[in-house]
Amino acid sequence: MKRKLIEQIAKKQVQLDKLAEHVEKSCICSQLYNKVVIEKAILKKQLDDLNKNKLAEKVVRLFPHKKTLICDYFQ
Repeated sequence: MKRKLIEQIAKKQVQLDKLAEHVEKSCICSQLYNKVVIEKAILKKQLDDLNKNKLAEKVVRLFPHKKTLICDYFQ
């Protein structure tokens, strides 16, 4: 799964490199470039989600860190 996402991200980067030359020449190329940028961002987010430690995140949610407010220093 990770390898497939990495390959897709690499393909999107190649597409971006090719489209970057023509972005200013055509409105259609500009729209296509923007679409590919969004698709690449989605793929990167999916890859990041795969790399996250799910157990550690659940533990952090169970025991939230108490934030210190500035008014706590003056009491």
